[in-house]
Amino acid sequence: MWHPDLGDPFGVMHCVMCHCEPQRSRRGKVFGKVSCKNIKQDCPEPSCDDPVLLPGHCCKTCPKGDSDRKATESLFDGFEFFQEKEDDLHKSYNDRSYLSSEQMNTGDSKTDFVALLTGVTDLWLPSSSGVARARFTLTKTSLAFSITYQRINRPSTILFLDSEGNTAFEFRVPHAESEMICGVWRNLPKSHMRQLQEEQLRVSIVATDGRREEIQGKIIKHRALFAETFSATLTSDEENSGMGGIAMLTLSDTENNLHFILLMQGIIPPTEKGESHTHTVHTQSILKLQYRQHSLREIHANVTAQDPDFAEVLTDLNSRELFWLSRGQLQIVVETEGHNAHRISGYITGRKSCDTLQSVMSSGDALTPLKTGAVSGVSSTVVGVTIEMKPRRRSKRSVLYDVTENFAAAAGGGRAVGSYGRMEARHIHMLLQNELFINVATAEHSEGELRGQIRTLLYSGLDSRTHELPFSLAGQFVSPPVRTSAGGHAWVSVDERCHLHYEIVVNGLSKGDDLTVNAHLHGLAEIGEIDESKTNHKRLLTGFYGEQAQGVLKDLSMELLRHLDKGTAFIQVSTKMNPRGEIRGRIHVPNSCEFGSRGEVVEEAEFDDLVFVRDPEELRKDPHTCFFEGEHHAHGSRWTPHYNSCFSCTCQKKTVICDPVICPALTCPHTYQPDDKCCPVCDGKSLPLFSCYFEGDQKMHAPGTMWHPFVPPFGYIKCAVCTCKGATGEVHCEKVTCPPLTCSHPIRRNPSDCCKVCPPEDTPLPEEGELMQADGTRHCKFGKNYYQNSENWHPRVPLVGEMKCITCWCDHGVTKCQRKQCPLLSCSNITRREGKCCPECAGNTHKNTHTHT
Repeated sequence: MWHPDLGDPFGVMHCVMCHCEPQRSRRGKVFGKVSCKNIKQDCPEPSCDDPVLLPGHCCKTCPKGDSDRKATESLFDGFEFFQEKEDDLHKSYNDRSYLSSEQMNTGDSKTDFVALLTGVTDLWLPSSSGVARARFTLTKTSLAFSITYQRINRPSTILFLDSEGNTAFEFRVPHAESEMICGVWRNLPKSHMRQLQEEQLRVSIVATDGRREEIQGKIIKHRALFAETFSATLTSDEENSGMGGIAMLTLSDTENNLHFILLMQGIIPPTEKGESHTHTVHTQSILKLQYRQHSLREIHANVTAQDPDFAEVLTDLNSRELFWLSRGQLQIVVETEGHNAHRISGYITGRKSCDTLQSVMSSGDALTPLKTGAVSGVSSTVVGVTIEMKPRRRSKRSVLYDVTENFAAAAGGGRAVGSYGRMEARHIHMLLQNELFINVATAEHSEGELRGQIRTLLYSGLDSRTHELPFSLAGQFVSPPVRTSAGGHAWVSVDERCHLHYEIVVNGLSKGDDLTVNAHLHGLAEIGEIDESKTNHKRLLTGFYGEQAQGVLKDLSMELLRHLDKGTAFIQVSTKMNPRGEIRGRIHVPNSCEFGSRGEVVEEAEFDDLVFVRDPEELRKDPHTCFFEGEHHAHGSRWTPHYNSCFSCTCQKKTVICDPVICPALTCPHTYQPDDKCCPVCDGKSLPLFSCYFEGDQKMHAPGTMWHPFVPPFGYIKCAVCTCKGATGEVHCEKVTCPPLTCSHPIRRNPSDCCKVCPPEDTPLPEEGELMQADGTRHCKFGKNYYQNSENWHPRVPLVGEMKCITCWCDHGVTKCQRKQCPLLSCSNITRREGKCCPECAGNTHKNTHTHT
């Protein structure tokens, strides 16, 4: 059971209750169906005269006494999720079921995909014996991937192929000894994102060390990926067989049952030519679970070439089988019977990926929550460092592993470095499902002063994670120190171009009293120098939501780079409750930027950093100035925001408009994604090429790149495409061919439009597909309604109705919504009146009236 979270600016629908109920298809397969209900009409009638609506609640309650609260809670007595027994742990020390939308990052709305890669079975080419398993995670604009491979040399290239077989993206594999390939495809075009969701993309890996080999597979969604904690890659001993498989496995939460799904390719022969495709040939297969060639379990199944996959459960694993599972000594073997028998096999191991297992420890997550401001420092001597499960009772910890002997004390804290090689299978499962915790006990707090949940952090492409510990962020490092229950850490690196790469993870930051408004906005991160007497050398990194922030800062001052090199720089996170800093950490990143590394920066970087600055006092007095991310911007100016370098913002009379950089489709056969660019570029491998300078956006563009020109103050002109001719360094722009119109009096709707359109009275409402066209009409579709450009409205949400506290408007085909901004309240007794968008201090109206009289 849950309250649906519609994201910003709508937030959590507290008056809507959704639940997942099982359904059974005609074939007997079980699937889940979501049903939602408005529960406001079920609210009990309060017994008092002036009931109040508390933030985060649906039903009004009496301000003093809890009789009505108990009546409200009785609505959910039938739902186990809302019943918290006396011996249950507080929600902040949670397992997966307790994770609320307020704790989740907006980037956590991600989708997982998988691909089985085997040899390409063309008749005129020898196939490959190689097998690879690729796991993908799609976030808002990027696709992170982890690939493991067997029986093939180290690949040199990863190719993503679109629905027509063309190369959509090329990733060049770095040299390494590992059998794991990690990468990120950034800024997916919408067309490829749609093909990915429709399972029309394929992935291919090519090895050129020795003879050229290629293995390939289709990228698919799979329900097993969410729960997968063990995996196996199955290969064949036959040369050039083109056969292989992958298994996704997980343990039951309460019983020792091993669930698995097996995907296979090539082990069942395809339908012969001339044989009817409606005739399905079943092949008898045997699946064996083996230990050192001895069969422990056997399962017989009928599989076909059209559907060679199957799922099964191995029930009641005994203690020996669980021990062998934890040591990676159990083997899955699949054998087919008949005159053309085949065999594939592979060992079961813990799930492998490029993600990072990490834990942000803070005093606020201790079993008895504290506000010490500690995260790496503690108030007294450390007496225990343990890895634990969620306690079954508040007073009894569930310790799995004691790693105190690995702890080495230091001034104000210390460090524990080591490994534990005797984990049980059940604990491996819990670790990979984010169900374990790290606890640090001290002399003053024997049950724990610091505690943190071990969570998976999605691979982001930042290499410093793999070989460096993060820098700790805590309230005790702020000047003056802040007593807070929050904590955090940050990975920071400086590349050869003197660009700063950062990734920040926080936990328990203070939020404003208005939980509805501030549910996701957690704070602002900045970087500066330790010396508080100087305020010039400080830079805003990002304003961020949820618990994570990452990005690249390209134009650091030389002074800040020196402080990073000396270890006298800091990263600080501020919130509304602590605007002068809530947590902070000292950052030491050795670099040689002061001694000429910037000279290696290519020419376009110099133009990227070129900014025309007006006098700050003059900007503040200008009534048309925009204030954004802590800085003033002149009317008509354009800049790249800190929160995302692949957006471009403009100031138009106190209004900031930020649009994502639009990547046009490329016609070249090979493309690749430069680390410092937002769009893929053509792979030029011939003569020396020259960059191009474009007056419109005052930037250098790499040879072969294509872009929509930016013309202030109109923004991106989407009906024109410019190309950098690398041979001459010239910019060539072409206007998009406009479609023929059927009306007699076409109009140009916006100054930036290059094509005229029929006026609304001559134009039928567009189909949904037409709304995606760059030069189509600029209507917006919201729900089942269409809106004209610049039209605004209050959105209607199913089961809730019209939301008058949120205003949406149509901006050139893009629907944008914003919640009414509410002031920050400093009182402790907060209420929300019927029909009002913002909460108020209880009793304020009465007091003000009394004061005026």
